[in-house]
Amino acid sequence: MVEEVEDRARRVFGDHYDKAVALAHLLTEHGVERGLIGPREVDRLWERHLLNSAVVAELFPERSRVVDVGSGAGLPGLPLAIARPDLDLTLLEPMARRIAWLTECVEALDLGNVTVLRGRAEEGPVRDRLSGSDVVTARAVAPLDRLTRWCLPLLRPGGLLIALKGESAEEELTRDAEAVRRAGGTRARVTTCGADVLDLPTTVVLVERDDQKSGRDGARRKRKDR
Repeated sequence: MVEEVEDRARRVFGDHYDKAVALAHLLTEHGVERGLIGPREVDRLWERHLLNSAVVAELFPERSRVVDVGSGAGLPGLPLAIARPDLDLTLLEPMARRIAWLTECVEALDLGNVTVLRGRAEEGPVRDRLSGSDVVTARAVAPLDRLTRWCLPLLRPGGLLIALKGESAEEELTRDAEAVRRAGGTRARVTTCGADVLDLPTTVVLVERDDQKSGRDGARRKRKDR
């Protein structure tokens, strides 16, 4: 690792820098052959993936219960778990081969704050198990209209969706604003993280789960049950 990147990584991961290096080694050694990252991504692994994921840690309240939906290679979940060991983090992923990878990483990195779960956010048993989470996060999983429909039901009222997006985030939010509202999202906005450590800061869409809508939906369900 070049000295400049090492300095930035130490600033982001602090005392947990060595675990971040171990994760980088795992992805470098096995990521391409196991179809987790493309061949071109190895040389920009820190800037584009590890730091890009970890810098959003500043948005998470302390000791949050967090779900990383569609975790894949473990991004952003594994860098977040390293940078923020106070988080109770579930990596949710439907593919068996990726579940195997995530499990291996959690064991190799000794991440006691991480649970690996196979499934999809929209599945009933998954929603039952993970509902009431404080934060749901996702990186390059789906457009915002589908993402909010899948993820918001996992949140407690007032909980937060943190979606890592690209430079077109503002356009996507404008396009899908009505769908976000129908899914129960409110206070949707775009922010950036990591301007002090990344050449291209991470763009994030934040959406809160509307506690009023949640209350109305709960009341409707109760009426149907009578």
